[in-house]
Amino acid sequence: MVKRESPVNCITCKYFYVTWDPKFPNGCKAYGFKSAARPSVSVRKASGMDCLKYEKKNG
Repeated sequence: MVKRESPVNCITCKYFYVTWDPKFPNGCKAYGFKSAARPSVSVRKASGMDCLKYEKKNG
């Protein structure tokens, strides 16, 4: 498991996007899903691990 000093912040990830779906407003292009919660929360809940696809946005 990858240990991070702080939780993954999807908003700073290059794969995060906001969808037009009011029920599932948070999307992850790396994993290919939409969710009501931040994608990193959904990944942690499903796998018990931190997101392994996180990459900081450029700029």
